[in-house]
Amino acid sequence: MIDPSVRFAIEQLYAAYTSALDNGRFDDWPDFFIEDGRYVLIPRENHDRGLPLATMSLESRGMMKDRVYGVINTLFHAPYYQRHILGPMRIEEDGDALLVEANYVVFRTKRNEMSEVFNTGRYIDRIVNTDDGLRFAEKLCVFDSEMIPNSIIYPI
Repeated sequence: MIDPSVRFAIEQLYAAYTSALDNGRFDDWPDFFIEDGRYVLIPRENHDRGLPLATMSLESRGMMKDRVYGVINTLFHAPYYQRHILGPMRIEEDGDALLVEANYVVFRTKRNEMSEVFNTGRYIDRIVNTDDGLRFAEKLCVFDSEMIPNSIIYPI
């Protein structure tokens, strides 16, 4: 059984992560990962079949910072807000790491439009303790739909 203080720390990590994304603080996003952390956004079909093709695959904090630079400074798109809702977390210990799985839904709201369900799926994460607290060593965002409306600009 996971110690309640560890569960609380994990919940705080997820709350800070989604708050940063939902409030457009994209510069903060890479800091939730270890230096060689991985962020992968992959359709469920590919993940379940063991196929490596992902919608987005970033293999270091440096690659994440490049993505943030692109989102903020070079990509042209209609602005929108996003809001994450997370389900309960399943947590397991794996040596020095924690394996965490949680369902998510992301709503998207464009200016002067109704909110819509943008992306649903589950996080499958490997979390490690660092000198700076808990960080993601790997974050898999396994989304349910094979279809993506237009494109995914912001991290999920």
